[in-house]
Amino acid sequence: MLLSMSRRGQPRDNPQAESFFRTLKLEQVYLSEYRDFEDAYRQVGMFIEEVYNRKRLRSSLGYRPPTEFEALVAAG
Repeated sequence: MLLSMSRRGQPRDNPQAESFFRTLKLEQVYLSEYRDFEDAYRQVGMFIEEVYNRKRLRSSLGYRPPTEFEALVAAG
């Protein structure tokens, strides 16, 4: 992951990244207590892989999780 900063005067440069980090903070970080950096790294990684990438509903996909949407596309 690379840090992405908006250019001066361009607040809409990176709305996808800003939306992702908002979701990550609200649904994982603020609701968890971490023992140490390794614990935070593991839990955030698990959230991204298991919840955000596979289960979380997306409005852009008709309020379906990505795995369900991909299966529908593959089925035709």
